[in-house]
Amino acid sequence: MQLNSNTIDIPTIGVNVQVRIGPAATGNKETLIETSDEPGYGPPMHRHERETEIFHVLTGQYLFEVDGERTIASAGETVVGPAGSTHRFTNIDKETSRMLVLITPGLDAVAFFVELRSVMSNGEPAPDAIRDFGAKWGVEFVGPPLKA
Repeated sequence: MQLNSNTIDIPTIGVNVQVRIGPAATGNKETLIETSDEPGYGPPMHRHERETEIFHVLTGQYLFEVDGERTIASAGETVVGPAGSTHRFTNIDKETSRMLVLITPGLDAVAFFVELRSVMSNGEPAPDAIRDFGAKWGVEFVGPPLKA
């Protein structure tokens, strides 16, 4: 069994991702990542039909929106973004917040976030670049990041 500790920084969107368990270690059933999110940052509203994401907050506080329902989650709390749901989150703490994200089925998170870093290298990507990235990974970007 192989565990990963690959780290990907994407400063333009305020996130550091560490892949804790890659899909090869679970027969592609799960991937476990740890994210460190800067205050005010989070992904745009998106949907993926294949993966469910389970977010477990380690430190700080996040505002989540899943299928239009907003909830605040603090350290020790868990939020689920089921496959097919539209979801996004933002760090609403004054400090960097961290969470574990279990992705099922597994996803090559190293390749995903390295490519995302390239797409986001200049900040706001061109609409066709983010659309093409999403199409490759089975992610549809359907709205802006969440603002507190």
